[in-house]
Amino acid sequence: MSDRFFSLLSKHQRFDDALQAEQNRAAPDTARLQYLKRMKLRIKDRMVQLMRTGRALQSS
Repeated sequence: MSDRFFSLLSKHQRFDDALQAEQNRAAPDTARLQYLKRMKLRIKDRMVQLMRTGRALQSS
């Protein structure tokens, strides 16, 4: 897998962790939840794009 793919995977996990933490708060910030979900989806879309083009399999 490429360095770029692993970088995106790491970012995706960090956003997922932040999303879980925000959801577990007593009074979650809905704007922050929307932002985290949107960013997580953007990163996932980039990962899928890399997989489709085959670049995820190339090392940098």
